[in-house]
Amino acid sequence: MVKITDLVRVFPAGRGAAVVACDRISVEIPQGRFFTLLGPSGCGKTTTLRCIAGLERPDEGEITLDQVTVYSSRRRVFVPPNQRGIGMVFQSYAIWPHMTVFENVAFPLRVGRARPTDTEVTRRVRATLAVVRLDGLEQRSATTLSGGQQQRLALARALVREPQVLLLDEPLSNLDAKLREQMRLEIRALQRQLGITTVYVTHDQVEALAMSNIVAVMHNGRIMQVGPPREIYERPQSPFVADFIGLTNLIRGRVTGPVGGDLHRVETAHGPIVATIAGQADPRTEVLVSIRPEDVVIHAAQPAGTTAGTWEATVEQVVFLGESVDCRLAVDGLILRAHAHPAVRLRRGDKVVVEFNPERCIAIRPGNE
Repeated sequence: MVKITDLVRVFPAGRGAAVVACDRISVEIPQGRFFTLLGPSGCGKTTTLRCIAGLERPDEGEITLDQVTVYSSRRRVFVPPNQRGIGMVFQSYAIWPHMTVFENVAFPLRVGRARPTDTEVTRRVRATLAVVRLDGLEQRSATTLSGGQQQRLALARALVREPQVLLLDEPLSNLDAKLREQMRLEIRALQRQLGITTVYVTHDQVEALAMSNIVAVMHNGRIMQVGPPREIYERPQSPFVADFIGLTNLIRGRVTGPVGGDLHRVETAHGPIVATIAGQADPRTEVLVSIRPEDVVIHAAQPAGTTAGTWEATVEQVVFLGESVDCRLAVDGLILRAHAHPAVRLRRGDKVVVEFNPERCIAIRPGNE
């Protein structure tokens, strides 16, 4: 398990100014889980990862790995990176170009504190290369490998010491789209096979949703929300999370009253919506309603049994994406994004009716930033 408590890391920015990269971050990562730090550039996710690795010395807080304290400002503990039992894959892979595949993977074993025999080195290197499907390439020069093979080589070098925790800093960012998708699946399958606790850093929402057991969304040095990918996507707790994770429509409104359970009627400048609100919401509470494009249902005419959440709209733009049709719909000056089935035939200027499922409309209090 990885446990981070009140982690603070501040960088000087000149003329007495400072940048708070980690602002009282606290999180627990259960044993054997795939945990992703997700956020835009400059949000502090890589700094957090480097603090776990020991490559950055925090200013305050505490970090424990498998119940061993590796950093504590209060107790003045700082365990060096090579003694933390971690493996790390960098964005650039940091592969030694003058070494063979075998030598690259063997290097961490030969420079570590506990140096195994040559026979043990050979056994562990070959076993690790087999796990990442590079067996048979031991004598190849590292520079002759493809992008995907180099990525797997970097993984092998991180895994050969059998670390307690695997740290991955945007390892797929240098790959093309198709290879990136393939490597997402391979890394996730490998992590499941080994059962190793993994902390993954990315700004790519698709990567985070596809690979993780748990996602922590970061913004301005703080963790905004932690949870399973589906929960983060379907139940965002702040406008930032709703807007950063995928596409969404954010519509400002005011609560006018309960409908039943967590459903409340919300009045907007464009018409009423019935939305889901977690917890109590008093009438006149200001909210932002998040509606994902795939949850905007388009009708050619007014459907029977009209309820709040059905609006008239004009098609502004239609883009065929193969797997879906991306539509921009105008409603009294508001532009709605909608994703329709590719069989749907729409043209610019068409008059349509849009319908919203109340359970898929999530009302967020704007103050949750």
